[in-house]
Amino acid sequence: MKKSLFILTILLTTSHAELPKGFSYVQEKIPNIELELRYYTKNNFVGQTIDGYLAPRAILSSKATLSLSKVQKELEGFGLGLKVFDAYRPQKAVDHFVRWSRDLADKKMKAEYYPTVEKKNLFKEGYIAKHSGHSRGSTIDLTIIDLESKVELDMGSAFDFFGERSWVKYRNITAEQRANRMLLNFVMLKNGFKAYAQEWWHFTLKDEPFKKTYFNFNVM
Repeated sequence: MKKSLFILTILLTTSHAELPKGFSYVQEKIPNIELELRYYTKNNFVGQTIDGYLAPRAILSSKATLSLSKVQKELEGFGLGLKVFDAYRPQKAVDHFVRWSRDLADKKMKAEYYPTVEKKNLFKEGYIAKHSGHSRGSTIDLTIIDLESKVELDMGSAFDFFGERSWVKYRNITAEQRANRMLLNFVMLKNGFKAYAQEWWHFTLKDEPFKKTYFNFNVM
């Protein structure tokens, strides 16, 4: 009996979980999209794997996934594509961010992710929130890559860099970096997303299907 339970546990943790109605695994619908899901790793502003991320899989509402597939198809014509850093984010992950923010002594990732912003001000300045649009399932963090080399286009700052340099219309970057941000904005807005002024990588489907629901199921 114990052996059977063990096998069942392995199967549940290694196969895709059944998603709530209206959600999709992004790579099942867009097979050539690249993923670098930072919160499943320790390579993020907290410095550890975030609660709720049990597998390196991107999940979005099916409606947002369909719009994203149109973005990918449009970019493919130019030898470009998308890389996703984060998609659906469970509320327990946001709660993890909140707990981390209260530990003002933990600044091990400050130099890399928020060198010019005081940790105590990350909420006040809009870089972290107690409720995130990601938890509604139609918000995504992403960039553009060269499809052949998989190299990211230079956007002038790294993903999740908290500071003015990441603002969409920040001017003190090169013309090429501004053009790359403009391309990302153009193709995302054209296909039904809206941007967030303080993060060039952050987009939300305008007509999102779960506007008032913050989900908490695991990414697995």
